[in-house]
Amino acid sequence: MPINYYIFLAIALFCIGVVGVLTRRNAIIIFMCVELMLNAVNLLLVAFSKMHHAVPGAAANAGTDGQLFVFFIMVVAAAEVSVGLAIIVMMYRNIHSVDVNFLNRLKH
Repeated sequence: MPINYYIFLAIALFCIGVVGVLTRRNAIIIFMCVELMLNAVNLLLVAFSKMHHAVPGAAANAGTDGQLFVFFIMVVAAAEVSVGLAIIVMMYRNIHSVDVNFLNRLKH
């Protein structure tokens, strides 16, 4: 499959994620959109790693670099989700809503 298909799919996923982050007010939906953007980047890393590995004369481990970066991105994303969901649960316990506009009330 040509690399153009992967690039188009990743761009579409990333744009959907950006639009979701900018337009939604629900904190859980925002976290889902951030994860969608991270997965778009992961898709591009694996696709470019595969493309680089398909080049004749490439090193034997040329296809694993992108996959290693994807692994680290997934670890960071898992940590981000665990901390973010803990914050959302505490926000829901305090103000009984997950609307991010209510975060301004936490200043006082």
